[in-house]
Amino acid sequence: MTAPAAAGETTGNKIDILVLAGSRAANDPVAAAAGVAYKCLAPVAGRTMLLRVVDALLAWPGTGRIGLVLDDPSTIDSLDELAPLIAAGRLVTIPARATPAESVRAAASEYLSPPLLITTGDHPLLKPEWLTRVVAEAEQGNYDVAAALARETTIRSRFPESRRTYLKFSDGPASGCNLFVVRTERGLEAIAFWRRVEQERKKPWRMARKVGLGLLFRYLLGRLSSGAAMAYLSARLELRAGLVFLDDAEAAVDVDKPDDLALVERIIAARDLARAGVA
Repeated sequence: MTAPAAAGETTGNKIDILVLAGSRAANDPVAAAAGVAYKCLAPVAGRTMLLRVVDALLAWPGTGRIGLVLDDPSTIDSLDELAPLIAAGRLVTIPARATPAESVRAAASEYLSPPLLITTGDHPLLKPEWLTRVVAEAEQGNYDVAAALARETTIRSRFPESRRTYLKFSDGPASGCNLFVVRTERGLEAIAFWRRVEQERKKPWRMARKVGLGLLFRYLLGRLSSGAAMAYLSARLELRAGLVFLDDAEAAVDVDKPDDLALVERIIAARDLARAGVA
């Protein structure tokens, strides 16, 4: 495998980016603490969280159109910086569906089309170089769909007290980075599968039928590797699914609770000091 492209470079044409910025639950703790209607509007180190995500996307040369999935398009009326992007057709608002998977499918059929890069509106630490890495490795692996993960060892070495949700693979636990690439129409089948699993998430016996009882037991017993999981998904959906492991712990830090927000603000403060040559 050849080395990934350097930060700021892409290996192909510009691609559309979908930002999932809808609310998954009422009374979001981050929104409540910030006194805003939606989490993506919460200030992070003095700048609106969603604008920080858009900043990173605009700083990446590979960005095409940006689709913002929102519960209500008026959510961003107060963000004057986005108006020129909307007027130029560079940014489009997309009504959120009942689940993230449904939102992705709707966006891909009505507004944007693969190849698509998908991230979330609560990822204010997003860096352009992560986008480059994920897209490059997805291309090199000829994947229809790929997801970015960070290994637990990478995260804990940097943030030992941070609480994250880990996938317990036999080759090492890993946490999601809210970053996906859907390179082909076939890759959208993985999103449809995700939707079906989402619908059964509170009914384990039905979920087992979706993913396979044997696979579920292997995972629960800690005997399922990340490679085997992707091989199963690829065979089940008749596509090529892959994982991209990022070696930056910040990639796994999104904002789900006020503690996360405090951590993100400390990280941004350290970044700013480093840029100023103080650190």
